[in-house]
Amino acid sequence: MFEEPEWAEEAPVVADLGSVALRPRTTADSQIKVSKHRQLLATLRALEAASLPQQPPSLPGSDEEDEEEVVQRKKKRPKKVLFASTSPEVKKKRKKKRQKQGPPSSDSKEEEVEKKKCHKGALLGNDFAAEEKRKRKCQKHDPSNPAQPLDNVDQTGSKAWNSSAANDSTKPSPETPCCNPPHTLSRKQWRNRQKNKRRQKNKFRLPQAPQQAPATAAAEETEVPPAPSPDSHGARAEALRARMAQRLDGARFRYLNEQLYSGPSSAAQRLFQEDPEAFLLYHRGFQSQVKKWPLQPVDRIARDLHQRPASLVVADFGCGDCRLASSIRNPVHCFDLASLDPRVTVCDMAQVPLEDESVDVAVFCLSLMGTNIRDFLEEANRVLKPGGLLKVAEVSSRFEDVRTFLGAVTKLGFKVISKDLTNSHFFLFDFQKTGPPRVGPNAQLSGLKLQPCLYKRR
Repeated sequence: MFEEPEWAEEAPVVADLGSVALRPRTTADSQIKVSKHRQLLATLRALEAASLPQQPPSLPGSDEEDEEEVVQRKKKRPKKVLFASTSPEVKKKRKKKRQKQGPPSSDSKEEEVEKKKCHKGALLGNDFAAEEKRKRKCQKHDPSNPAQPLDNVDQTGSKAWNSSAANDSTKPSPETPCCNPPHTLSRKQWRNRQKNKRRQKNKFRLPQAPQQAPATAAAEETEVPPAPSPDSHGARAEALRARMAQRLDGARFRYLNEQLYSGPSSAAQRLFQEDPEAFLLYHRGFQSQVKKWPLQPVDRIARDLHQRPASLVVADFGCGDCRLASSIRNPVHCFDLASLDPRVTVCDMAQVPLEDESVDVAVFCLSLMGTNIRDFLEEANRVLKPGGLLKVAEVSSRFEDVRTFLGAVTKLGFKVISKDLTNSHFFLFDFQKTGPPRVGPNAQLSGLKLQPCLYKRR
């Protein structure tokens, strides 16, 4: 072996070896030259190994400093191709360092997962939002956290780590920092690296029992919906019958309503006399329609009569179920085509059994039905006292021209006191009797022809 070799003295030797290789030589000379060449190569390798910086053995408390030095060294080293070949000396140092550090702790694994996510965001996300998200995650991650002490590591885990390190000493491990970190990775390379890391991480996990999922699936398959009970069939049949009866009642109500508006009151009276249940059906359908209104007109009329003396006699034309008579203290004569209450007098409203000028207030609450409205108003004029009050409430959609209607009523011996057209469903008018009708029975009053209130099929 040479002592303190100099590069200046070795250069001629290399040149002589090259020149000797070009001349013809014998077998003994060639063996001598080969041995000298091997000695020279060994000397060069020893010099190369001696020129590498010697690293002192790492102490347990200097893990943080070693990691900082590794980061600084990575920045200074030139960037090379991924998975570059390393020298055997570097591999031995890596193996010793892995044996000293032991298996990775749970904290270090979490840190690696965070690093993977940050690196994935840098590779795949080129837009501004992905870059901001990667920065926030990298800020949360602190690479300077010291590793977990070796005292807390399980013996089985350390044995598995040592065995895996011994088996993988010939190839670079994905969990250890590579001496030549890559600058950029393709998508395929990044996926392969992630697969290798997951495989290495799953080596230390306990196997899970795979029989739980099939058991739950079998339990779900065995669950059978309960058979329908006879009570449910009966309830369904009852509900179906109720719906059909409701539709039938609605159809009959629309038919009766059309008959009442399209014919005179005498025809309607004969209809209800022949079929007493028809009036009950009509009244039930009528009440179901009026209940949807925000304010019922009979309640408004009762509120107005409460402000007047209780001694006033009231005649209710088309009383229905006598709701007005039940709401006020005044004496009330109730008239309608059929009876739903003992207080009702069944008659044609064009001919009520009252004497002339015998009542103080006459009320038509949604009862100006039929084609002979003029007969109703003339009968009200007959039974009212001079200066008596006539109150009319009708559906707003029946009036084409309110002014012509008011003009026709004034010709029958009334004058308008007040009118309320603010409600969206009905109009309310107050008239005062001034005397007998001013026109003959043959005079035409077109303003009294109101539109029929017909209900559409729902």
